Amino acid sequence: LAFDADGVEGESVYAIRADGLAALVHETDSLYDADDITRVREWLLDHQSVVDEAGEAFGTPLPFRFDTVVTGDDEAVREWLRDASDDLHAHLADLAGHWEYRVEVARTDDPEFEDDRLDELAAEIEAADEGRAFLLEKQRDRRRTELRRAADDDVAADARERLRPLAWEFEENDAADEHVAASFSLLAHEDDEGAIGEQLDAVAARDGIEVRFTGPWPPYSFAPEL
Repeated sequence: LAFDADGVEGESVYAIRADGLAALVHETDSLYDADDITRVREWLLDHQSVVDEAGEAFGTPLPFRFDTVVTGDDEAVREWLRDASDDLHAHLADLAGHWEYRVEVARTDDPEFEDDRLDELAAEIEAADEGRAFLLEKQRDRRRTELRRAADDDVAADARERLRPLAWEFEENDAADEHVAASFSLLAHEDDEGAIGEQLDAVAARDGIEVRFTGPWPPYSFAPEL
């Protein structure tokens, strides 16, 4: 089992094998801990890079969380592989050919709404004195927020309905910013990637909507706790 990659801080990654399994590891003397957020971010990227390269080399991997450390030498890792063999084989079989895909549905601009209440408020603002106009403008802002949320909910529901049947597992994420109407993570089979793209094309065909679709990624969000 040949694998050549650099791990955290350039440590050489190698494979330890037992019971038909292989763990990709590198040596460390301690857990990784630092107050420097830039350094921690670099460690995370190093870790992710190894997982990504493993996926390209061998198919869907079972990614471990960063800073997972087995105490002991290579034989301790082999012993752990043998002890966890049944669970690991089952998880790998379940995940085989499945990858994580990430979707964000965003508005490219603030929509213009045709709404009777907005029209009424606009007329009242024009006729009002300065103090009352200020209060009416606040009402107008609240109404626009309500309409925008309803429009976002409609777009999100459409995307959700299209994507759920194509996903083995499906998660909804918090929106990255106020312009994101919906954010999803999907665990889906690689054969369905084209179908996912086609469904997202239909979502993106809406006026003022942009879809960001990334993947395939190793199943970071869907890996079991070990």
